[in-house]
Amino acid sequence: MSFLTINNVTYSYQGQNVIIDRVNWEMKKGEFHCLLGKSGCGKTTLLKLASGLLQPDTGNIQLQGKQVTEPSHECGFVFQSPTLLEWKTVIDNVLLPISLRRKVTLSDREHAAQLLELVGLSSQFERYPLQLSGGQQSRVALARALIQKPSMLFLDEPFAALDAITREELQDDVLRICNLQNTTVLFITHDISEAVYLSDRVAVMEQGKIIYASDVKLTKPRTFKTRYDASFNELCLQIRQVMSGGQP
Repeated sequence: MSFLTINNVTYSYQGQNVIIDRVNWEMKKGEFHCLLGKSGCGKTTLLKLASGLLQPDTGNIQLQGKQVTEPSHECGFVFQSPTLLEWKTVIDNVLLPISLRRKVTLSDREHAAQLLELVGLSSQFERYPLQLSGGQQSRVALARALIQKPSMLFLDEPFAALDAITREELQDDVLRICNLQNTTVLFITHDISEAVYLSDRVAVMEQGKIIYASDVKLTKPRTFKTRYDASFNELCLQIRQVMSGGQP
């Protein structure tokens, strides 16, 4: 049974320019899917539709069999900018989604501390965002997205501004934590190697359509050696050819 279903969805800007053109996609519980594409292809718009931030012109989207009409508390979000509150400590930034809904409990604070430990920030609880590096801020944003134990996680190019080594470390953090919690993930990126490394399934968008999709059958858990495997590089090459207008 599909966990997230996107069924024949279209979306246009102010009823004129078609941004998403009859897209179909399915995800099963616990799967990690990456969506690739050049800037302006519609991938972020599709994520916003899937998460309920936008509503489609036609078609429908279902999460666990229910129509998606608005963002759900069962979903977590991580965007390219960490968007942390500068006047709140690290742990209070993580707890923000809960504090906006109800009073934070001791159990909530313990859970936030566990998440920060999982992302390698166990000694940074009482620091402020401006005292952190870009990679550390991204880790806080990830912990904040997970604080409500979401069944679905939406990530929109969250590591694009980071250096290569930090990006790879955060990719491993995401895979490890989402595997522990059996979280279903839709991840948007323009980085081919990132998509292949993270994914169970990868797709390429162009002009609002999915023009290519492939399962990624690389051995798990993924490690830095995976990035130098012949199968890994062959799939990266196939996707690169597709994105250049050729055949895989």
